[in-house]
Amino acid sequence: MGLLSGLKSVLGMRAEADATRDADPDDLFGMSTAHVTMEAELGYEPTGDAALCFGDVDSTDFAAATDEVEAILDAGEAETGTVADFVGDSHGYRWVVLHDADFDDLVTSIHFAADTLIERRYGSRLLAALFAFGDDRTGDPAYWVYSFRRGAYYPFAPDPDTDHERDQATEFKLESKLDGELSVEDDKAFWYPLWPDRAGDHPWE
Repeated sequence: MGLLSGLKSVLGMRAEADATRDADPDDLFGMSTAHVTMEAELGYEPTGDAALCFGDVDSTDFAAATDEVEAILDAGEAETGTVADFVGDSHGYRWVVLHDADFDDLVTSIHFAADTLIERRYGSRLLAALFAFGDDRTGDPAYWVYSFRRGAYYPFAPDPDTDHERDQATEFKLESKLDGELSVEDDKAFWYPLWPDRAGDHPWE
């Protein structure tokens, strides 16, 4: 499977050096209210997709930790309807990709996966959580990205009519509306673009 361009650089080694604090998955619950603002005031509806990205570790203990996350998410599917896919890539990164029409279930499941890895002492491997939205008029995508290394959110809005260009006007609009409701990264140098390998796909595809 493909992976977004430059992930190893911008969310891996560089992010390790730029980390401001330990990962705190409780920050993810900010999306539980922010998605209401996105829909009601900005016209962006959740797509029903979210993802957690983390670095892989070649050890039996880490494999057991990810197996624990997968087993409990799979067991909870019957109760919540949240479908979880676990995928890897050639750069050594792993994704937990979740699908659910209930946005709160997505947030809770992403939080659970991240919290489990932290409890198993792998919090330093967490890179980012992504929540996907679509403009209800045009269908254009927009994401809120949570950087575990920076402890902050930032918007990412790819321009669907170009090749790897951002819709900065949309990103600034999202920042203006949600700053204060979310902890938005104030240094735009850390608003890393998460490009998919194929046009039109989510960053984790």
